Amino acid sequence: MTKLITTIAEMQQLTQTWQQCGLNIGFVPTMGALHEGHLTMMQQSIDENDITVISIFVNPLQFGPDEDFDAYPRNIEQDSAKAESIGVDYIFYPSVAEMYPSEPTIQVRAGRLASVLEGAQRPGHFDGVVTVVNKLFNIVRPTYAYFGKKDAQQLAIIEQMVKDFNHPIKIVGVEIVREADGLARSSRNIYLTEEERKQAPHLYQSLKLAHERYIAGEKDSTKLIEAACTYLNEHTDGEIETFAIYSYPELVEQQTITGDIFISLAVKFSKARLIDNIIVTDD
Repeated sequence: MTKLITTIAEMQQLTQTWQQCGLNIGFVPTMGALHEGHLTMMQQSIDENDITVISIFVNPLQFGPDEDFDAYPRNIEQDSAKAESIGVDYIFYPSVAEMYPSEPTIQVRAGRLASVLEGAQRPGHFDGVVTVVNKLFNIVRPTYAYFGKKDAQQLAIIEQMVKDFNHPIKIVGVEIVREADGLARSSRNIYLTEEERKQAPHLYQSLKLAHERYIAGEKDSTKLIEAACTYLNEHTDGEIETFAIYSYPELVEQQTITGDIFISLAVKFSKARLIDNIIVTDD
């Protein structure tokens, strides 16, 4: 049976006991509203570790003033049932007051990696992410921590943070889980209207178009982006906020493509802002 933990003290006491016993701890940090993508990460953790802990915490530090913190979906009963159905051992479910009893005086900055793409669109977002993930890592002390490749920029930032702060944790990137029509699973998909939901699979198709033309030999990123944006404008009513090609995981914008890259987009529909990407390696 999955056990719910709400205090930092109890979570740290459990972690200390597991470490003394030499157990591997797998950790999946989430903000709840669990979907198949989350469950895939949890299942991988269960398969690879002795104990699996997930966190459910809607972190206010990573929401901007005009973003959907209050509206973000919360249903701990439903989330707990989903986690228990696949065998998660513990859910760390702290309150905001438990995590931030006072306003943080020491601030963690995500730096250059957060100055582009999502970071440029959402100033301060990744500072909030690295702050809470640092706290969660110090509370749960996992052996392995699992993050989805759907948030590829976040994954790159977390990997660099672990190196910079010498966390003894292995970061595992988990492949994007998609609907049958290609739409990446996301908690924000529920905000799509019926018509927008029909259009949304074209986001992935535009990424595949750019990828296919790259594989066919086109190395000029401007031409790839123009072709993909034309496709998106023809097939969706969404506003293209970002379509970009960057090196990965260095996150340097590419003009003439070399090395490993990721092709990413952000499209704003009426009530949902969706992101997606494809990571492309030389092999």
